[in-house]
Amino acid sequence: MADSQKDDEAQWRAKLSPEEYRICREKGTERPFTGEYCHEKADGTYACKCCGHPLFDAASKYDAGCGWPSFYQGLSEGDIAEHPDVSHGMIRTEITCAHCGCHLGHVFEDGPAPTGLRYCVNSASLTLKKKV
Repeated sequence: MADSQKDDEAQWRAKLSPEEYRICREKGTERPFTGEYCHEKADGTYACKCCGHPLFDAASKYDAGCGWPSFYQGLSEGDIAEHPDVSHGMIRTEITCAHCGCHLGHVFEDGPAPTGLRYCVNSASLTLKKKV
């Protein structure tokens, strides 16, 4: 491992809780229906836990019944990167913060109109900045 990569890893470990690190940096997932934002209904903006970049507007959040916060679209084009994920014997599309690489969750094509998408996101990967 290169020294800069070790430095980055140390900085993330210092900034994040062990559970946040496991999810955000090691591509983990939280158990369904346990995340802080699973049932949250407040207005505001959901930002990346790692870098703070705004990713989702609470207005696009909906109850998909899947156990994770779900959104039908990102806040701005280019903020969420997509990557093929063939882990766990499935073919899925992983989503990450395009700014820092934080693992967010996965996107599926079974969401509501207008996009038909379901961004299924770990609460541990997000910070809600509530509207005042």
